[in-house]
Amino acid sequence: MTPSSIDFGIRANLGQVLQQLLQVLLVGMTIGMMRTVVPALAESEFGVPRGSFMLLVAFVVAFGFVKGAMNFIAGRLAEHIGRRRVLLIGWLVALPIPPLVYFAPTWGWIVLATVLLGVNQGLTWSMTQTAKLDITRADQRGLVIGLNEFSGYMGVAVAGIVTGYAASWLGPRNGLLWFGAAVIGLATLLAWLAVVETMPWAHAEVKKHAKGASPTMLRPRYPAGVSEQPSTFEMFALMTWRDRRMAALCQAGLVEKFVDALVWALWPVYLHQKGVSLPGIGWIVSVYGFTWGGAQFLTGSFSDKVGRRHLNVWGMWVCGTGVAMLPMGSGAVWWSVSAALAGLGMAMLYPNLSAAVADIAHPSWRASAIGIYRFWRDLGYGIGALGLGAAAALGGSVESAFWFVAVAMGLSGLVLYHWGEETHPRLNPSP
Repeated sequence: MTPSSIDFGIRANLGQVLQQLLQVLLVGMTIGMMRTVVPALAESEFGVPRGSFMLLVAFVVAFGFVKGAMNFIAGRLAEHIGRRRVLLIGWLVALPIPPLVYFAPTWGWIVLATVLLGVNQGLTWSMTQTAKLDITRADQRGLVIGLNEFSGYMGVAVAGIVTGYAASWLGPRNGLLWFGAAVIGLATLLAWLAVVETMPWAHAEVKKHAKGASPTMLRPRYPAGVSEQPSTFEMFALMTWRDRRMAALCQAGLVEKFVDALVWALWPVYLHQKGVSLPGIGWIVSVYGFTWGGAQFLTGSFSDKVGRRHLNVWGMWVCGTGVAMLPMGSGAVWWSVSAALAGLGMAMLYPNLSAAVADIAHPSWRASAIGIYRFWRDLGYGIGALGLGAAAALGGSVESAFWFVAVAMGLSGLVLYHWGEETHPRLNPSP
């Protein structure tokens, strides 16, 4: 499918923006179904020995490394075969996940299902973000990414609650099977029938920039010395160390995923050990997801007005404070307030790290830049899960993992503060 005309902006492309938001909602629900029931019942349902912290986090480690790699691949692949095809491939890969969980005799099957989940998430979530950036304007990027992450993490939160109740009513395996099959089946059908390829918009934007800036055109501070069609190594070097701004954003993305690894792998275990029921765990963990998702609706748009830098730095510190608070008290109210604070910090930084990358990435290689940023960011699942598993094992308790993550967030925020700069082209334009 191709567009009949090329117009940029949310209003001009509202139908496709809504389709992409529905896609990322379903992407979030797909990962959300694995975040409450599976870790909480790792011991009783899937045979993980009590206290085996490194084995327990193995599925998150696998997810992080696979999703990180697929983000990298997705960005490059999307520039060759298109965004829509990559999205479809991502959904086809997800089809075996529900039956794998249903028939799983051991934890190894859960790790395998999570590997496929990593492939799915790396391909599909990357494409929903890239496609919306293709069809909207530069002054809407914060809003667009905020909407994208709002929709995705609302899906994560809703799925956490629904699967908690489904597991109680139908049993954990049946609940996850039917929920997962419905979500993945619907998403695949919609990606095939309703989603439009957005590469023509990206090509039109490249041509517009090639003609030269008009007096009203925003002038981003693109990295200097980048070739028109950069190689994979050139892009990786630019994002990882050559451009200090991009490196600061990538390391912050990596470390903030330590929080999500903790929420996924060990929050349900910690709460289950404190005697909280599966629906109760779903609600407490989903406070984090709802706050993160809902507040992004505002923080992404807010950054279009006030800039990305301060929201990103303070978001790291607020989120780390919420993580540190959770094991310092007890009771549903305390845990929910701590989860909300961590979610608020995430909402401040999550869409705006991505928006900052998009601000200073040229449209001819923007998909690759976003893919490499997302590679480093989601590698944080794997590195963070290894770190928090080691911290819990060395400290002899789950609480040690919380302190590891809180300290990492504080230090990463300092790096982002000293290496970063404001990237919004209206607030800090190129000379």
